[in-house]
Amino acid sequence: MENMDARLHELFASPSEGALPPDVLGELQSMLRLHSISPQELFYKWESYSMKMGAEDVKLDLKTARAFKVDLQEALERENRSKSHLRTAAERRGNAPTSAAPRNRGIGGDGDILDGLIPKTPRYREAKTANGSASLKRKVDHEPPRPKEPVTPAHPSASTPGRVIGREGGAARHGAFADRANAGQVTETLNDHLPIPDPPLVPPAEPRVKLLVNTDIKKFSYRPMAMHLSEASEVLDDRIDDFATFIQAYHDLPDDALGNAAAQSTSEVVAVGRIASDALEGKLNVASLVLEMSRRVGAGLRVPLKFSGSSVAFEFFPGQIVALRGVNASDEYFTVQEVLTVPLLPVAASTPASLDLHHDRLRGGPSLEVLDEEHNIVSAPPPPPSPLHILIGAGPYTTDDNLAFDGLAELCAQAESSCADVLILTGPFLDLEHPLVAAGDIDLPADVGIDPDTATLTTVFRVLITPIVRRLAERIPAITIILVPSVRDVISKHVSWPQEPLSKKELGLPRVVKLVSNPVTVSLNEVTLGLSSLDILSELRQSEVVGRRALTSDILQRLPRYLIEQRHFFPLFPPAPIKSVASNATAGADADADMDAEDDVTMPMGAMLDPSYLKLGEWLNVRPDVLITPSNLPPFARVVASVLVINPGTVSKRRAPGTYARLVIQPATLTEAERAAGLAVAHKVFERARVDIVRI
Repeated sequence: MENMDARLHELFASPSEGALPPDVLGELQSMLRLHSISPQELFYKWESYSMKMGAEDVKLDLKTARAFKVDLQEALERENRSKSHLRTAAERRGNAPTSAAPRNRGIGGDGDILDGLIPKTPRYREAKTANGSASLKRKVDHEPPRPKEPVTPAHPSASTPGRVIGREGGAARHGAFADRANAGQVTETLNDHLPIPDPPLVPPAEPRVKLLVNTDIKKFSYRPMAMHLSEASEVLDDRIDDFATFIQAYHDLPDDALGNAAAQSTSEVVAVGRIASDALEGKLNVASLVLEMSRRVGAGLRVPLKFSGSSVAFEFFPGQIVALRGVNASDEYFTVQEVLTVPLLPVAASTPASLDLHHDRLRGGPSLEVLDEEHNIVSAPPPPPSPLHILIGAGPYTTDDNLAFDGLAELCAQAESSCADVLILTGPFLDLEHPLVAAGDIDLPADVGIDPDTATLTTVFRVLITPIVRRLAERIPAITIILVPSVRDVISKHVSWPQEPLSKKELGLPRVVKLVSNPVTVSLNEVTLGLSSLDILSELRQSEVVGRRALTSDILQRLPRYLIEQRHFFPLFPPAPIKSVASNATAGADADADMDAEDDVTMPMGAMLDPSYLKLGEWLNVRPDVLITPSNLPPFARVVASVLVINPGTVSKRRAPGTYARLVIQPATLTEAERAAGLAVAHKVFERARVDIVRI
């Protein structure tokens, strides 16, 4: 009990107070007993509760502790109701197979004969709704929500409204987006001493960005869910052996210094392996830590880990490749004496000549030749290159009560008004977890002339999303738009990560849109960007275990550093269980007092990995200058190991507008010595880039 109380003081007490008041400590102890959780897990739930309350720093006192306790109990009750509801729905369906596409209700089908005769058979609904728009329905694994009357979207650019689902006690207000508070407010800024450029009077005639995709996208067109266990194990083994090679070179270790941690020996060895858990279920903790060796070095054996004294600091997660110095004298466990540093990839760099080419592009072209007073041809002094302006948005792009995509329309409007050079959009676009999409309750405008019986989800994208993107491309022809898919996109045929790009032809997108894989590494002029739409940060937060003292106290610094050290967009293996992801989402969801037992609850999906192709998620040669990792964690911008890490947040939350990121990169400057040497110069984007997290 004393250890648990000390842990609660360490996690929850403010540095100024040093200890919790007895009444607050009693409430926290009561929550631990009621929910059978650890102090660390309770602290995670407290952080989620603080974010949900919307305050930057919620003070923990007796009043907030009791409110937090009530919130935990309500979340547990909602989870129990949803499980009961899903079980009841499954019993009603009798485990019948469901269709993944809008079903055809043609006249004369067997379903039409039975409609209305059998109680559990859905009745045939009219093809026209109350407002005259065509209705597109689909049967899914749970009962569809009760629809209210559709309303007109408030945002004029969102020309294709969806049906609005209301709660008991009042219909959902679709006009809430137009009435949103704090629109355009900057919530966080990095490098605020750098200015934001004024938009040009006239949009540029030519793109100011040269886009290069540094990833072999053709390799992403593999057949998902067709892997063999032998292939997956070889990929995981090769990763351990690769790390052992460059760790040995970095620390200048002799060949006999590397050894097998699972083999009994009184000699000290350096073991390179993968962190894993000794249990199939449950969160990783200090007692369950094991080190998995490769088949080449240790026959794939696992050995428990113990740490000698409190001086060994560590930050581990499942799947992490580590180098541990220690000894296995008992043949029962490996005693860790030191955790060796994993070397980082070199930073991105460019030669002065290539930087000058990029500067010419930012000026709008090379220097012009003019006539002087003596009619001699001379070069006019070039104008200074203007900064690169990038907007970053992450899905979902519409709230749960409609498919109007007001957030996407507003983000495109911001890109138009600021004359942005690049707009980066990461999925999901048509989100599989959206209640209306999951239920197939999608309304298409009557004026599009599409038969709902033949419409597909690709048609829905072309009608609801493509016009918004096309309007921006027509007004700013020089813009570059990058679309990154998500495993939650219903329009993607690729169900696993790594994921192939979407099809531009099927979606009817304009020429300026570049469809890339998930993940991908691209170059915008000299700037190298790493992009992935999978929420790795949230899963790392749920899966990590920190030793007696953390090496990095700021969790928003620590989580991205895992990716940089492991040289991978998704180093976690196996991914967090769906149950853990769902509980985290439930804890961080907006409070809704009107939720009842009959409401459908969409359970968040876990990471759908294809282990045979995880090598496609590796960083090959250099660290990216900018790493974009959308996450459900609070939006942030941090500099970690010379990498600018950005979480833009989501453009739309479940019931409210969200945030996006504005990135302004100043042109690189070179000294005379660097120009004279002619060698590659580090980009140092983190010093010349300003990042603003902006409310949509």
